[in-house]
Amino acid sequence: MLLRDRVAGGLVGLLVGDALGVPFEFHPPEALPPADRIEMTPPEGFRRAHASVPPGTWSDDGAQALCLLASLLDRGQLDLEDFGRRLVDWYDSGYMAVGGVVFDIGITTSRALRALRDGVPAELAGPSGDRDNGNGSLMRVLPLALWHRGTDAELIDLACSQSKVSHGHPRSQACCALYCLWARRILQGEPNPWRDAVSTLRGLCDDDSPLMRELEGAIRPDEPPSGRGTGYVVDCLRSARLALEAGPFEEAVRAAVALGHDTDTTACVAGGLAGLRDGLSAIPPRWLDALRGKELYEPLLARLLDRLGAPA
Repeated sequence: MLLRDRVAGGLVGLLVGDALGVPFEFHPPEALPPADRIEMTPPEGFRRAHASVPPGTWSDDGAQALCLLASLLDRGQLDLEDFGRRLVDWYDSGYMAVGGVVFDIGITTSRALRALRDGVPAELAGPSGDRDNGNGSLMRVLPLALWHRGTDAELIDLACSQSKVSHGHPRSQACCALYCLWARRILQGEPNPWRDAVSTLRGLCDDDSPLMRELEGAIRPDEPPSGRGTGYVVDCLRSARLALEAGPFEEAVRAAVALGHDTDTTACVAGGLAGLRDGLSAIPPRWLDALRGKELYEPLLARLLDRLGAPA
């Protein structure tokens, strides 16, 4: 499979998964349609979340991922102050939101944006208490793994740094670091990318480091895949792992949505990896056609592919 197809699949898969999950958000799994009826437009009679939002619209997940990608491409590095300004612009002005409309934001991210507006340095803006471990930094981090060309140790450090802008707790940072390594191993074609990513993180972190304490004490990556589709960052990571085992792209993102609750983010996190694994060509054309906001992501994707030596 061509690098172009897989990288494009990662970015577009993230956006498609997010948009697919938007109408089903907040519902428990038993209230959702059967998995084979989960579509951009839900079945007639289903009580949609965000009822005023047109089908095919990504949420804060996709918008923040594009904020990160645009910052990386424009600055040529992870510039936390620039990234923080773009997040504020997203919430205040609809930057990278489809149609300029913002309709969802996490509690922890909202607190971080207030801190940024008040002049707090971006690296210190993210709340860092035990209860500040929603999935808001995990949902957007995949573009970093697609853009980055350095060492695994550098990728880990950058993944943690971007988390600090909105989610400062080491648990959120560890989830972002593991996810980026996981994505890299998928792109490299490793037979067991999850296991290899876990081994790499263990090998590069001191046993008594905050990341290792969170990896072994909270994430517990050696346990079998499981997940409940909630907004807790560890459960979101686990849920994505579970969804990827359901099959190719379409089955994986439907399985993510079928877990219920935080459906857009679970499908976003799983969809990015499923797209990276299976390629853009594996995403159903009907979902690609229904995805709104092409004028926002297509120029960024073209620049990303050009940087990687895989022109569109």
